[in-house]
Amino acid sequence: MIITTADAPAAIGPYVQGVNLGAMTLTSGQLPINPQDGTMPDDIAEQTRQSLENVKAIVEAAGLTVGQIVKTTVFVKDLADFAAINAAYEAFFTEHQAAFPARSCVEVARLPKDAGVEIEAIAFARYPPPAGGRTSSPFPTDFCRSTLFILQAL
Repeated sequence: MIITTADAPAAIGPYVQGVNLGAMTLTSGQLPINPQDGTMPDDIAEQTRQSLENVKAIVEAAGLTVGQIVKTTVFVKDLADFAAINAAYEAFFTEHQAAFPARSCVEVARLPKDAGVEIEAIAFARYPPPAGGRTSSPFPTDFCRSTLFILQAL
């Protein structure tokens, strides 16, 4: 199912804000654009925060929470901003009382709209596992079906 919300910026190209595959939701990369007025903060920490707020809006539109984000990829224009990005990232997940997800951070030559950061995420509906351990299978049936569908499409 395609995820669309007015609480995150509209796609600026031929892609969607996010896709829900049953137990798993994937967001497209989120630029630090305020969805209400189209502005972008100048400060890299504020850009990081806005990108994460946009990710949150898409994840919530899929019926999930920040605490169910299991992986992010952070694209940065300048690794010299790494400390400021990390501080804003840490504050965001701490504020939402969420565990830090797995993460990759990649420096890129340029980002759309000359942004300093862009963040994409994967959220999983059955994360965290129920108290007392994991479910009967580490990979729920609908997750396996979604993954199989993706592999068959390749």
